[in-house]
Amino acid sequence: MQSKQQLEAEVMRDYKNLQELLSAVKDEKIAREHMEYMRWSGEPFCPHCGSTKPYKLKDGKSYRCKDKTCRKDFTVTVKTVFENSKIPLSKWMAAIYIITAHKKGISSCQLARDIGVTQKTAWFMNHRIRVLMSEPVKDQLTDFVEIDETYVGGKFANMNRGRRKKFQELGIDNKVAVMGLLERDGKARLTVIGESTFKDVVRQHVDPGSVVITDTHLSYQGLSYEYAGHFTVNHSEMEFKKGMAWTNGVEGFFSQLKRSIYGIYHSVSPKHLERYCVETSYRYNYRKLKDVNRFKLTLQNVEGRLKYHELIQKEKNGK
Repeated sequence: MQSKQQLEAEVMRDYKNLQELLSAVKDEKIAREHMEYMRWSGEPFCPHCGSTKPYKLKDGKSYRCKDKTCRKDFTVTVKTVFENSKIPLSKWMAAIYIITAHKKGISSCQLARDIGVTQKTAWFMNHRIRVLMSEPVKDQLTDFVEIDETYVGGKFANMNRGRRKKFQELGIDNKVAVMGLLERDGKARLTVIGESTFKDVVRQHVDPGSVVITDTHLSYQGLSYEYAGHFTVNHSEMEFKKGMAWTNGVEGFFSQLKRSIYGIYHSVSPKHLERYCVETSYRYNYRKLKDVNRFKLTLQNVEGRLKYHELIQKEKNGK
């Protein structure tokens, strides 16, 4: 077992590439020690009650809480996305590094080949890692905020006859509305609009003291009464910049989502689209970080868990 100083030096080291990371976590014991340091900084605590200074059991990986009202056993993976996973932690770390380092994402088929798991397992891992990419606290965007909407979904003309007929008989719209919000010189956010109105989404994500910039869509009318300012550009009249008003930044942001769908994933279910939006937002917001720093940042957000039955359950409308 490595000393605390050795482990700290190893974890804080900047890995130049995936090969160096795999060398550092060459077996499951070392990978678990890395995870314990990343999550607990060398001071383990009970995830059930928060009590500190639990003691380690003989198996070398489990702990027991000292609190008399708790006394539960746990490991470093309890209440994280890794809980109850049969995939070794070393493979999880490799998958996180690969997914966060690829600029447009990676398909489950390719990830399965890279780390040696089945496609179904890689698909589940991909979605769990997208949970790590979500913002723990969603602060409202401020200053000048560009806002625009786009629609994600395949064309009916590209569907086979049976699928096209099914969509038409059920009256299902194959397009899903997605709103992009970009804080100039700051962070960006993509979200599925769903049953909310355009203005509801803006109110949720943008601080009232901000200046919002949109196109001339009628759904944005009235924002000038709720925000410090509301500028518009009329794209239908080939107007793309008017003083401080333009939405070119958020439109470029949209392109990253569409490029990843067209070039990497090819098909995205409306049920899971929100996670792909989260992934695209994460890549954009941390695009200037080195791969190793992005990897470490992602590992610091392991709390929470996405269960498989929750992932595949059908929506109320049967989609």
